[in-house]
Amino acid sequence: MRKEIRDPAILNPAAGTATGITVVRPQEALLKTGALQSAIFNSANFSSIATDAKGVIQIFNVGAERMLGYAAADVLNKITPADISDPKEVITRAMALSDEFSTPITPGFEALVYKASRGIEDIYELTYIRKDGSHFPAVVSVTALRDDQDAIIGYLLIGTDNTARKRIEAEQKQLGQRLRDQQFYTRSLFESNIDALMTTDPSGIITDVNKQMETLTGCTRDELIGAPFMNYFTDPERAEMSIKLVLRKKKITNYELTARARDGKETVVSYNATTFYDRDRKLQGMFAAARDVTERNLLDQVLLEKNVELESAKSVAEKANLAKSDFLSNMSHELRSPLNAILGFAQLMESDSQPPTLVQKQSITQILQAGWHLLKLIDEILDLAKIESGQIPLSLEPVSLAEVILECQDMIITQAKQRGIKMTFPRFNLPYFVLADRTRVKQVIINLLTNAIKYNVNKGTVEVKCIERTPECIRVSIRDTGAGLSPEQVAQLFQSFNRLGQEAGSVEGTGIGLVVAKQLIELMGGVIGVESTVGVGSLFWFELNSVDETHLPMEVNDEEVLVKPHVQPGTKQHTLLYVEDNPANLNLVELIIARRPNMHLLTAVSGNNGIKIARESKPDVILMDINLPDINGFEALKILQSDPTTKRIPVVALSANAMPRDIKKGL
Repeated sequence: MRKEIRDPAILNPAAGTATGITVVRPQEALLKTGALQSAIFNSANFSSIATDAKGVIQIFNVGAERMLGYAAADVLNKITPADISDPKEVITRAMALSDEFSTPITPGFEALVYKASRGIEDIYELTYIRKDGSHFPAVVSVTALRDDQDAIIGYLLIGTDNTARKRIEAEQKQLGQRLRDQQFYTRSLFESNIDALMTTDPSGIITDVNKQMETLTGCTRDELIGAPFMNYFTDPERAEMSIKLVLRKKKITNYELTARARDGKETVVSYNATTFYDRDRKLQGMFAAARDVTERNLLDQVLLEKNVELESAKSVAEKANLAKSDFLSNMSHELRSPLNAILGFAQLMESDSQPPTLVQKQSITQILQAGWHLLKLIDEILDLAKIESGQIPLSLEPVSLAEVILECQDMIITQAKQRGIKMTFPRFNLPYFVLADRTRVKQVIINLLTNAIKYNVNKGTVEVKCIERTPECIRVSIRDTGAGLSPEQVAQLFQSFNRLGQEAGSVEGTGIGLVVAKQLIELMGGVIGVESTVGVGSLFWFELNSVDETHLPMEVNDEEVLVKPHVQPGTKQHTLLYVEDNPANLNLVELIIARRPNMHLLTAVSGNNGIKIARESKPDVILMDINLPDINGFEALKILQSDPTTKRIPVVALSANAMPRDIKKGL
């Protein structure tokens, strides 16, 4: 049922009295408009702040409460919008408006509404301060409220939270800066490269270059961009072919081209290129790098020449090394041959059936001592030479330290007694085996024991110990009570021919024994060292890798060799042919064989004569010297083995040639 409204405010003005007309539709429109205005004013997404003419807040809507955190009761009739705005921004705005309008404007509410008060549309950015003190950016629209006479009765400030837009703007700004930084970084890499760089489209038209490419071609970047790639090389067809290769193979490496600059200068370059694509994998073109290899080619040529020189030097060195080996072999033969004769005859004289007189015995002793000493010096020098040339043979096998030290004790004890040196050797309760060359271990121990006696005081002591340092390592140590060594002397101890000031002393030596010992121990995988105190003595030691004892089965032939059968009278004689041109050696072997009645000796002083005697006499065994006046022992052996009458006769090389190469060849 419709309600009748009889309100003078809505009466027909022309009638002057109530007409009784029912007015319904205008009221509904008014109510609808009021609802819309209320909805807009109370929107939570906009802060609507209305003030009086002086700026004091009169209306503070729901949106303002939500954005600023104040309740309406906190601000109505108490503060102005300037009180909830960033004071620095208010001051800045006042200064800007003062400059713009050439009139002083006081920082405060006046600065916020100055333009609106003059009928100028005003929308600006401002930072609001919430009740909790936090800040947020807002976009504020200011409108002056006027009465019917156009007088300002207040102001309406409608604000929106600008945080999201500011964040997006900041992110966009940051992304823009990153993009610019990346472009700058990429360009910097492009420009700083030592190679001439360029990009082209798929048809080979240059799209970008760096400074190095400008230098290489003598053209500017603007001149190069848009020009065909192949135009800047001495062989355009080869350059164009490289583009086709890149497009077909996706890349190309070390493709040599010759670039030609504007002024005619030619530069050999190593050209490397690859294709590049956009994000949709569509081919965009080619990225190429050209490196100047002129200097590299020159260096390659120099290197090639140096390699030729090195090969030549290597050949010379190998020849020199071979000559050295031949020299050492000859020296070994030439030195050992007379020494063998001297020592052999002296031993025969010493063991003759008619004992020598006292004077003769003393002379024989001097001969033997001098001979053995000279032989030892020769051995040491040759050993050092063989080690340095890598020619020393080693046979690594389990070696019993107890057996080796006992043998060394027997060999050294007489020398110790002559000086009254007391020797103490270990008692082996456990079998100590090391991985080593038995002969070389014995050589090292003899050297260390000899030094401990030679450089000891009269009636001093030498103590030998053998201990297991770790389950994998055994140490042999030799302590003496000699004069000891200073740290400076210890530092020079293992230098060749350095006798640490003993050169003028009475003790014989060469200064290479310890050097050989050190190198032998290291070749066997061990270490050697010394601890010494001046006035107290020295402790020399070496360590080798320990191994388990190995039992080798003994063959029947070995047992037969161990027991030499007794020769009964009337036993068949055996014939021995000795081919040797050295009279002293011949005489020595003759005297040795003369003591064995079951052996008959035949001799020959040349290879051909020896072959003749062998064919005629067919001896049981032949002793063959290597160095003979006509043919050498190898040639004589070859002839004997090719003759059916002599090929089964055993031939043993008996020679003073002691170098590994000679031994290997002899075997």
